[in-house]
Amino acid sequence: MKTNKSFTKRVKVTKNGKVVARKIGQNHFNARQTGQQRLRRKRTQLLNFSKRLSRRFLPGLGAKPLAETNGSAAK
Repeated sequence: MKTNKSFTKRVKVTKNGKVVARKIGQNHFNARQTGQQRLRRKRTQLLNFSKRLSRRFLPGLGAKPLAETNGSAAK
């Protein structure tokens, strides 16, 4: 299966397999937000999705579901 290129441009897979992305709503119309809101949106967020979605969107990139990256394997 091919990698979904539009999705891979928006996320980054870390060394340990975590998937991080920018928070939404930060491209324009930011003047009405408070400084705290703007700072909060600058940070990246950790994405959590199932094995099925990681296989669909990021095959071969080594992305792992969040449960596996936290060290607690699903029992």
